[in-house]
Amino acid sequence: MTVLVFKTTVGKRKEIRYLKPFLNRMVEPEGRWNFDLEDCDNILRVETSQHSSKVASLLQEQGFACEEL
Repeated sequence: MTVLVFKTTVGKRKEIRYLKPFLNRMVEPEGRWNFDLEDCDNILRVETSQHSSKVASLLQEQGFACEEL
């Protein structure tokens, strides 16, 4: 399991609720994810065995910028 950290344009709880089902499907049952909207970069942390490009692609497909840090 790896912890991936991303800078995103997700800035509202409403947007997180929208992304929740997509992110839940991406992480394995034991994986986790969370956003830190208090951070100026709206950080997304994902604990998963998936490759970072899959996470970034998922957000980009939903209309959000996402860059691995």
